[in-house]
Amino acid sequence: MSAPVPEELRDAQRRFARPDALSFISGAREPRGTRRAAVLILLSRAGDDDYEVVLIEKRADLRSHAGQVAFPGGSIESIDVDPVAAALREADEEVGVSPDAVEVLGVLPAAHIPRSGFDVTSVVGWWGNPVPLAPVDVQEVAAVHQVRVAHLLDPANRSTWVLPGGFSGPAFAVGELYVWGFTAYLLDGMFDLLGWTLPWDASRATEIPPRFFSERL
Repeated sequence: MSAPVPEELRDAQRRFARPDALSFISGAREPRGTRRAAVLILLSRAGDDDYEVVLIEKRADLRSHAGQVAFPGGSIESIDVDPVAAALREADEEVGVSPDAVEVLGVLPAAHIPRSGFDVTSVVGWWGNPVPLAPVDVQEVAAVHQVRVAHLLDPANRSTWVLPGGFSGPAFAVGELYVWGFTAYLLDGMFDLLGWTLPWDASRATEIPPRFFSERL
């Protein structure tokens, strides 16, 4: 039986629509109206007092985003009536989550990603009847991870990544997964907007695994 949207998530749309919502996504910029993409932040119930979020791991041999941990998503196509439709379509194509199984909770403001040139709209959805997932688009997705939100919120799993040029941002490390870049910005901002963030030591720096530096955007 499909689990209903938890009461604490029912006002998510209002929170995500705040005029200052974009400011919660550190590292994001105002959209520029060029290339457009959408991602799906998919939440489901994990036990009585926790949630899970779906993350994908890109194949290590891709020309761009190689090995990166991300949300299901991709470019907004001409067949998509809006970013919500694009995010749901991409999740279906990449990991097999049917659009009919997702209840949209809200949409975060589009954010420009300078490195890729995309304006990315993040759609937050509730998945009331979760099942184990596996890659559908095996040309792009190496693995699917259904990660406990409590593990991402655990201060012991949080740190700050720093690049030699001075750029930095939030990071999450859960087991072998290292989440950084725009995906980590989104998780960090969403947790803040929902009021879930626990105090953590932002001064603790961690090294980005070398495998991610094959990026050629």
